[in-house]
Amino acid sequence: MSITSGLPTGWSPEGFDAIVVGAGYAGGVCARRLAEACGYKVAVLERRSHIAGNAYDRLDDAGILIHEYGPHIYHTTNERVHQYLSRFTEWSDYQHKVLANIHGTLMPVPFNHASLKLAFGEEKGERLYQKLVATFGENKKVPIMELRSRNDEELTEVADYVYENVFLHYTMKQWGKTPDQIDPSITGRVPVFVGDDDRYFPTAPHQGMPADGYTALFERLFDHDLISVYTDVDARDILTIEDNRTKICGMPYGGEVIYTGPLDELFGLDLGALPYRTLDMEFETLDQDRFQPVGTVNYTTSEDFTRITEFKNMTGQVVPGKTTIMREYSKAYTPGSGETPYYAILEDENLELYRAYRKRVDGVLNFHVVGRLAEYRYYDMDGVVASALELSDDIIDSSH
Repeated sequence: MSITSGLPTGWSPEGFDAIVVGAGYAGGVCARRLAEACGYKVAVLERRSHIAGNAYDRLDDAGILIHEYGPHIYHTTNERVHQYLSRFTEWSDYQHKVLANIHGTLMPVPFNHASLKLAFGEEKGERLYQKLVATFGENKKVPIMELRSRNDEELTEVADYVYENVFLHYTMKQWGKTPDQIDPSITGRVPVFVGDDDRYFPTAPHQGMPADGYTALFERLFDHDLISVYTDVDARDILTIEDNRTKICGMPYGGEVIYTGPLDELFGLDLGALPYRTLDMEFETLDQDRFQPVGTVNYTTSEDFTRITEFKNMTGQVVPGKTTIMREYSKAYTPGSGETPYYAILEDENLELYRAYRKRVDGVLNFHVVGRLAEYRYYDMDGVVASALELSDDIIDSSH
């Protein structure tokens, strides 16, 4: 692997069998697999000055390992994804836990047995919990909509409490909307958990943090003699789609192109911009060992920010007398502003606009789109890796 800032003088795409746009998970997995399985020479073009996409982590001035683009918590039920990524890292045994600050009381999220007793008092909370067990069984995730559908006054009371105190105000801050305006796939992410497991991902058999950090994982992923990474390169400056052909540097390109960036930007937003939410992140280093009891505390009923992350609580890093926290403020994404598009807004009209852009590239020979931005999807990290593994399977199969 070589990492170069910018394209060297005389660089030509003809020296490569594949061009990958983006050095995040989607681009990284595809680049590595095409190099290994096909013997392809691969050029990876990355707009930012670093690899690892939004998973990029680094040491701050206090020596704390921070996640530059917000907390990334590895968790998956996908055995193939876990096996693949485990080639490039060892994992810590970190189990992610989230607390909600509800009127000053910290309660586990997803809302569980302990949360019920904190919210409703020991006796009533226990009675409500036993009713949930009798109705749904133990260790089950139950969406609040399902609680309401039972037409039981007490179950509805639980649903209403969770909706109002865990969900409503947090969602309004996160998405700038009321929950009834939001896609059900998003609202379904905050269920009641009938059980005592206070982990945020209780059903994920694989979870943790890369032992040496995410950037180190990506350094190993790209560490192959046939892979060249070029940072500080905006592929839109050299890549165009014309007459169902890919052109790079003004000339038709006959190799494979894997594109992981936003499709609307590839076409200059000529049909309109795909809407996203973005985040302002405020980092602060404090002169104390610890700020909060868990990695993430959601502020569901107060404050302008949505949550506070404390990185040492996730990475297990030991730095006495110092800790770095990060507050997140959600807002609408402005195209062309240099902001990072984090969350696709999956409404019908937006998906229709995406399909119009997608239609323009679906017939282009050897041009492939993959990843959170290119597919306009709400993906966790393992979802991006799974999609990249599937795409690279198809390319590898067709090359043999």
